[in-house]
Amino acid sequence: MNPVQLDNNTHRDLRIVTTRGAAWGDDVMTTPVFPNEFRDVQAHYPIVFQPADNGPGMQPVALLGLRNGENLFLDAHGWDASYIPLALERGPFMIGRGGAELTVHVDMDSPRIGHGEGEPVFMPHGTSTEYLERMNSVLAAIHTGVEATAPFIATLLRHDLIESFALDIEAADGSQNRLAGFSTINEERLARLDAAVVAELHAQGWLVAIFMVVASITHLRDLITRYNKRLARQGLA
Repeated sequence: MNPVQLDNNTHRDLRIVTTRGAAWGDDVMTTPVFPNEFRDVQAHYPIVFQPADNGPGMQPVALLGLRNGENLFLDAHGWDASYIPLALERGPFMIGRGGAELTVHVDMDSPRIGHGEGEPVFMPHGTSTEYLERMNSVLAAIHTGVEATAPFIATLLRHDLIESFALDIEAADGSQNRLAGFSTINEERLARLDAAVVAELHAQGWLVAIFMVVASITHLRDLITRYNKRLARQGLA
């Protein structure tokens, strides 16, 4: 990774490949998601929890596949869903700091850095393109989401609402598989919460996010269907 601060002089000719595919780093099993995007995420993907990469605690993620290095939403035509989670949509852009101020950085080692192709980042006279304005909005939403994630997870843990789960899958090719290492909302404990706790969760803005997670789990069936269809296309089922 080679993050540098974006500026309209050094990067006046910078272009970003926005095509979706494995060659550009999209073939991943999970991607982090944030409470402020749960409503959009749950329309397509299961939202589950996994151990955080950068310390203790849990991180909500969208489950995109059933095996490491597998994204079942990628096909020959690109990304087969109308919403791409923010952490992937941002492409090579990231949030940095210039003193106390948040700044936009770009990973110059990203495979999405276009060499004469892709979306331009700056107009010829140096102003931001519509694409860069969209990426600025995505980064702002990620920043808001990162700040919300820790208190959201802390609240779930305080009320013992997260439980691990395992899913046994019999694929169309007859193989037996197990999805493990993830957690979800314990719906029985959620249903037993007293009125005061429910009111507290509502006041904090977490109640809707919790129910978005619960609703999203129905998409586990969709992932299995996508997996079996991929096997069929490969002649393995």
